[in-house]
Amino acid sequence: MRGFRPIAEIQYLDYVIYALSQLSDDLATLQYRTHGKQAAPLIIRTRGHQLQGIWHAGSPMQMLLGSVRGIYLCVPRNLTQAAGFYNTLLEGNDPALVIEPLKGYNVKEKMPANIGIYKIPLGVPEILRTGTDITIVTYGWNSHHAIKAARLLARFKGISAEVIDVQTLMPFDINQIILESVKKTNKVLFVDEDYPGGASAYMMQKVIEEQKAFDYIDTAPRTLSAMEHRPAYGIDGEYFSKPNVEKIFRKAYEMMRETDSYRFPEL
Repeated sequence: MRGFRPIAEIQYLDYVIYALSQLSDDLATLQYRTHGKQAAPLIIRTRGHQLQGIWHAGSPMQMLLGSVRGIYLCVPRNLTQAAGFYNTLLEGNDPALVIEPLKGYNVKEKMPANIGIYKIPLGVPEILRTGTDITIVTYGWNSHHAIKAARLLARFKGISAEVIDVQTLMPFDINQIILESVKKTNKVLFVDEDYPGGASAYMMQKVIEEQKAFDYIDTAPRTLSAMEHRPAYGIDGEYFSKPNVEKIFRKAYEMMRETDSYRFPEL
């Protein structure tokens, strides 16, 4: 509020709850409370989603979506995308929360030649894989799982899946890119790592109700979330607690089977 542009560090997404009062009551409402006369361009950097442990693998997106309206909520799938968000946000005047994927730290990425100026627009999803049979909408690390599942669906079942990374949950798909995809595929699956009824329900409401995608679907939209418990320890615990490639594959196949059981028999 005094002219600085800080990037605050909160080690893990699970720990954001300790700052929630300041984020929700003070930061998110500042411009609204001052009728646009004051700004606090604070960026909060944290990381979470998938990892092997209870306290480092939470995804309390439902809590954030319900309490920090007024703060941009960015959910990049890798660290290159995260850098693009920081470059974008540093040119603006609004607060933002950037949630980096923990698993992204173990992946080598090709650094863009323009890393210092590379920017990602807010509220614009990216189509990671084009398809004609079903739309898979997700964000963060699940984008990688969805891509792998789409490749397997194409290779073994002849199913063409379109994979969309929403990139930011707030704002959400301001150009209705997801709606255009659903018009083509007539099916949509929402995948996230929050508890059931969290970010997956939020995305479904945005697309089905606000974008009016209901008029273009030929089977009920589906969600695939994490299990209704804190992530269990270890590799097996993570595998069974969170969405994975096999779960996405099976859910998409079941949706295809609902419209053509002859072509897609029971697995």
